Amino acid sequence: MQAVDCVVAGAGVVGLAVARALALAGREVLVIEQADAIGTETSSRNSEVIHAGLYYEPGSLKARLCVEGRERLYAYCGERGIAHARTGKLVVAAEEAQFDKLRAIRANAEQSGVTDLQLLSRAEAEHLEPALRCAGALLSPSTGIVDSHALMLSLRGDAEAAGAMFAFLTSVSSVEAGQNGVEVRTLDENSEGFALTAGAFVNAAGLGAPALAARIRHFPQDRIPRQWLARGNYFSLTGKSPFSRLIYPVPVDGGLGVHLTLDLGGRARFGPDVEWVDRIDYAVDPRRGDVFYEAIRHYWPGLADGALLPSYSGVRPKLSGPGQPAADFIIQGPADHGAGPIVNLFGIESPGLTASLAIAERVAGLLAA
Repeated sequence: MQAVDCVVAGAGVVGLAVARALALAGREVLVIEQADAIGTETSSRNSEVIHAGLYYEPGSLKARLCVEGRERLYAYCGERGIAHARTGKLVVAAEEAQFDKLRAIRANAEQSGVTDLQLLSRAEAEHLEPALRCAGALLSPSTGIVDSHALMLSLRGDAEAAGAMFAFLTSVSSVEAGQNGVEVRTLDENSEGFALTAGAFVNAAGLGAPALAARIRHFPQDRIPRQWLARGNYFSLTGKSPFSRLIYPVPVDGGLGVHLTLDLGGRARFGPDVEWVDRIDYAVDPRRGDVFYEAIRHYWPGLADGALLPSYSGVRPKLSGPGQPAADFIIQGPADHGAGPIVNLFGIESPGLTASLAIAERVAGLLAA
């Protein structure tokens, strides 16, 4: 049976960042990915936003890793020439009654170390974005966008340059920790099995993380959280965007509302909405466009009929269901479950992209302890 120091299951942005951190620390790393390429699920089906860290509970993993990860990510993209832009974001109040929500968001963000937010009047907000209609807004200068695919290619390149190896079209069938390390059994695309031993195992399987944890033999099942699936649909704007910043309404249950984001070419897209589903399905129902038009016109009444086209969707791995308070990331190290040198990453939804480099450092630290 072959041996390797660390096995990372999952080649999304977080798995790639973890593989990079471990490889740069001098560890021999093998990344196992069931798809035929990197970042084919959650990592490539999102808004590509670099979040400032406004909404998360102060002291939570989401809050701390978002703020830390944001700074790491901007620095990394600058060093590597990865396309990104610090566009800024406006969180808009559609009516004066929502001003208290803006103040609450600012107070929450300040407790998490986000100190550059500015409360704007209607005139100030509409001066920045003339197409906008609102009662006021909260300006977040540290919010931005990034080319997520270029980021993932760079992370993979760093990992491989440091000696990491990748096995695509391969799934993990079982994991078992023993005295001689962690035995990892896999199946390739032809259902042929292969087994190896590892000094440590990282479950960064995203949407599949709870199911993979359930395949870890003798793992305490009560340490595997329930996962809900929330599909987020996106619609693209035909024609030129009238906005130069990201535009967000105040948050809604399960998400941040139907917001406007920009790609690095300046083209606008709207979403994601929140559609609770019981299976992974990326089809976008064009009829949901009616809800998008209504939501967007609260802050952009000039949106013309027929200007939106169904674009794509993503599915969030959520640890809280409809009507429940937003759950935090769960990053389980050996001390949390007692099942050996295994780290499980559960519920890594937004701001997982922003926090990816900080998450990776935390995982590497757990395995170095």
